[in-house]
Amino acid sequence: MDACLLVVEPDGELRAAEKELIDKFKKEKIPAVLAINKVDTIEEKELLMKRILMFSQLYDFEAVVPVSALKGQNMQALKEELKKLSFESEHYFPDDTLTDQPERVLASEIIREKILRLMDKEIPHGIAVSVEKMKERSDKEILDIDATIYCEKESHKGMIIGKQGAMLKKISTQSREDMEKFFECHINLQCWVKVKEDWRNREGLIHNFGLD
Repeated sequence: MDACLLVVEPDGELRAAEKELIDKFKKEKIPAVLAINKVDTIEEKELLMKRILMFSQLYDFEAVVPVSALKGQNMQALKEELKKLSFESEHYFPDDTLTDQPERVLASEIIREKILRLMDKEIPHGIAVSVEKMKERSDKEILDIDATIYCEKESHKGMIIGKQGAMLKKISTQSREDMEKFFECHINLQCWVKVKEDWRNREGLIHNFGLD
C-alpha cells in the first residue's frame, strides 16, 4: 500500500473504525491524507479546528484538507495533495485490461452502487450484494446473473423493494444496463432482497460478501 486517504465527519467523537485505521497507518508507516468532509454543514469553525487538531495529534498526516464533496468545495486541493503521493509504477496489465477484479465482484459492486445512488439517504450503507450465480448460456450470448441484496432490517428490505416492487425494478434495470455495457453481452439479471441482521459485525459474512 503506497498511500491512503482517510475521510471523516466534521464533528463527533473518534470512531472505533477511524482509530483502527490510524493504528494501521502507524504500524505500517503509510503516508496518509486526511479529508474532513461536509464542512459546509459546520457553522462554528472553532469546532472544525478542534477536529483538525484532534486528528493531527493522532497521526502525522501528509495534509489535512477540509472539503464538501456535495458542493465540490476544496476538491481540487484534495486531488493535488493526492497527486503528490502518486508515482508511476510498472505496467502490470495489458492496455485493454480495465480491472483485475473478478466478474462477480464487479457485478455486485454495480448493483450496490445503483442502490446507494437511487436511495441516497433513505437507507444506511449497511447493505451488501452477493452474486449467487453467473453463467453464460451455451446457445445464446446471454449472461444469467442471480444476485441477493442483503440489508440489516425488515424496514430496509421494504424500502429497497419499494411500492409494488418499483424500486427493486429500477435498481435491477439500471444495473443490467451498466453490466451489458461492461460485459458487452445481453444480461438476464434477477435480484432478491434478504435480511441479515448485524451482518457488518460478523466476520464470516463480511468475507462471503467480499468486503474484507
